[in-house]
Amino acid sequence: MLSDAQWSELEPLVEACRPKAKTPQQDLQRTLSAILWRHQNGAKRRAVPEELGPWWRAARIFIRWSRAGVWERLLSLVQERGVQLGLVFLDGTNVRAHPQKAAGPAKKGGSGAERDHREALGRSRGGYGYEACVIADGQGRAIAFQLAPGQAHELPHAVTLLDQLLGVPKWVVGDRGYTSRAFQEHIWDMGARPAIPPQRHEAPVACPDCNYNNRNQVERLWARLKEWRAIATRYEKTAASFMGVLSLAATLDWLKR
Repeated sequence: MLSDAQWSELEPLVEACRPKAKTPQQDLQRTLSAILWRHQNGAKRRAVPEELGPWWRAARIFIRWSRAGVWERLLSLVQERGVQLGLVFLDGTNVRAHPQKAAGPAKKGGSGAERDHREALGRSRGGYGYEACVIADGQGRAIAFQLAPGQAHELPHAVTLLDQLLGVPKWVVGDRGYTSRAFQEHIWDMGARPAIPPQRHEAPVACPDCNYNNRNQVERLWARLKEWRAIATRYEKTAASFMGVLSLAATLDWLKR
């Protein structure tokens, strides 16, 4: 359960971005603790301990707030502590989705393949899963995420992630997956400099080792986020709910650092 010290940091942020009901939400600390417990452990919703309140209340609030974008707003609010834009890191990870739990999103029109694409699910050589892309600040803290089906490449989402920055970084650091002349020109045009190594068959470019070697910051970020079992393996059927899990985990990571 969230300690009183943890809740004292989290409560004002939650109150600032949650939907305002006619009556105050009862026992919100316990309900948030149930949401955290379920996603950190990857357990079934009905397995939430009784002392954390009714499982259905935690499930209902989590899904409702995911659809309303509350968890993404929570991540944005915690960033008011100060984003370090000297270096920003781009990175993606491909993770398996649970074939029974994550499959079969609600039918909202379109074919099964179209629904999977809408909910950021697809099949790659690694199996049924998703591609999650992140942009992180110089201290390895998540700023924003983009989701895509498992077979998608991470480069098309890089511009969208850069556009979500509130300032202009000095350096944009990425691995060879982001090697693209058009993308590097976009970085130059926004007033930043790319630190992206070329493909092995391309001519060398100016890529400071001191900047690129710091890319372990974003790799360590993914390692921390994947300590949540609901991120290491996707159980959520919809992209909105899974984005909520990522945003909530990233918010807690900000509060710890």
